[in-house]
Amino acid sequence: MKNELKLDEFLPYRLAILSHSVSNSIASVYEKRFGLSIPEWRVIAIVGRFPGLSAVEVAERTVMDKVAVSRAVSKLIKSGRIDRQFADADRRRSILNLSEKGRQLHDEVAPLALQMEADLLEDLTEDEIGVLDRVIEKLYKKSQLFAKPHQQG
Repeated sequence: MKNELKLDEFLPYRLAILSHSVSNSIASVYEKRFGLSIPEWRVIAIVGRFPGLSAVEVAERTVMDKVAVSRAVSKLIKSGRIDRQFADADRRRSILNLSEKGRQLHDEVAPLALQMEADLLEDLTEDEIGVLDRVIEKLYKKSQLFAKPHQQG
């Protein structure tokens, strides 16, 4: 059959498997060493880079589900890693910042994350890494077209 779907050769499936494999490897290190889940680390990383975001803005920047972000933020507030204040004009909008404990954690995890990325890419040449970056960007942009409703003309 010519148009047979072979899941193990299907690009979206292969990308999902790669992402899952890499995320699980990293998650096990974050969990064991720091007691962090991947969503919690993503919140810490994005708030560390962009202080003062709301949870909704964190969800938008990380492309994570709002419920997952909300859960992660709640756990991080409970553990004293994130401080939450409320905007004066709109009490529904929270402003998130790393606490001192959160900043220390960020500064400890970030170099580890960068080292894990370097280890993952170590067998690729600089040219291959450049091509990979460009291909990922092209595929991401193209995938965004699928998310938008097709306009009829």
